[in-house]
Amino acid sequence: MLLTTEQITKIMSNQGLRITDQRKTLAKLFAESSGYLTPKDVYEYMGKHYSGLSFDTVYRNLRVMQQLGVLEQVVFEDGVKFKVHCAEPHHHHHMICLQCEKTYPITFCPMPLTDVPDEFEVVKHKFEVFGYCKDCR
Repeated sequence: MLLTTEQITKIMSNQGLRITDQRKTLAKLFAESSGYLTPKDVYEYMGKHYSGLSFDTVYRNLRVMQQLGVLEQVVFEDGVKFKVHCAEPHHHHHMICLQCEKTYPITFCPMPLTDVPDEFEVVKHKFEVFGYCKDCR
């Protein structure tokens, strides 16, 4: 289950981010998109709605939304892509089809960090498994 436009804007607002028309448009774009979007995809979409918008502004907003936990960033072989964060309340990871980018949850964490040195504090980790779904094989 993915976050809705309203949930995304509420999270951003609760974290002190001013909700501009551009950020509402970004929230709507990601809430209604079923796949991953490159920064270029987002820039081209936003450019159709807001003339004079720079790539840096779009990328900065993507980074802020990722840091707030609204977007997930995944590094594919052809570059970085973003997708709206899952609304799942528990920690989990994903399997991602390299062709259609369909995403399947891994309902347990395969990375129990039991041997962390005392001088290191883990604050988060990511784990993605890439392959091909049954429709793309």
